Amino acid sequence: MKDVLERFLFDNAPVRGELVQLEATYQEVLNRHDYPAILRERLGELMAAGALLSAMLKFDGTLIMQMHGPGALQLLVVEVTSEKTLRATARWDAEKIAAAPSDWSIAELLGGGRFFITLDPRVGEPYQGVVGMQAGQTVAQIIEHYMTHSEQLDTRLWLACQDGMAAGMMLQKMPAQDDAEQSWEHLVTLADTVKHEELLQLPPRETLYRLFHEDSVRVFEPATPRFACTCSRERVGGMIKLMERPEVDELLAERGQVHVVCDFCGKEYGFDAVDVGALFATHEAPGSTAIQ
Repeated sequence: MKDVLERFLFDNAPVRGELVQLEATYQEVLNRHDYPAILRERLGELMAAGALLSAMLKFDGTLIMQMHGPGALQLLVVEVTSEKTLRATARWDAEKIAAAPSDWSIAELLGGGRFFITLDPRVGEPYQGVVGMQAGQTVAQIIEHYMTHSEQLDTRLWLACQDGMAAGMMLQKMPAQDDAEQSWEHLVTLADTVKHEELLQLPPRETLYRLFHEDSVRVFEPATPRFACTCSRERVGGMIKLMERPEVDELLAERGQVHVVCDFCGKEYGFDAVDVGALFATHEAPGSTAIQ
């Protein structure tokens, strides 16, 4: 299976780029839930976009991309770590999704809403940016709008998803030089000729050669994205501790345990009365300090 992320630069233009193909990683996500067909493509596109954006950033932590809305699709989330691991999930209204036209854009599926990007570094405070959506916008257009208006970085994306494969390419203009605009327009014009089939089926370097063989492209050692979920019993326990103790006790009385299922990977966690007592012990001990 093809899971590869290629970084590239142009020797004679202040433009950088990435090209990604996700097959095993994308299929691992699809295997976790029975996603409607119309959501599978949008989920794959956002995964490819997340992999591309994370590769542009120099950070140690997690990039979280979220789309929220009141429509047939209520939530779409992709998380990418600096180690190139990905996980993703979605929530939707089954009746509304079933009635949605097959050609609806992501913005139409969400019924408007907002797009959030969060950088959560391992050291330091998280940073979050947000933009609204307009009817008819695609995943690529929403992210392009965010990068241009929120980050002041000219960015273009080409995304494709079909038959268990997600792929994408991104170009980004670096700090301006004398010929920056002319070079940028030239390379974007070439990139606009890329076909979905090329992004999905050809080796990335072959696609780059077809598009830019006259523009001196420099490629780097490719990375291998992969699926991985960061859920753990410790993290789920931390979520339970954020609840009020009477609410947790009520769940225990009704069900015999607090049962949590990870939305991303489907792993199940159960906490009985003894487990819950241990979780809250540090909170309730006089003079004690809870270690988070």
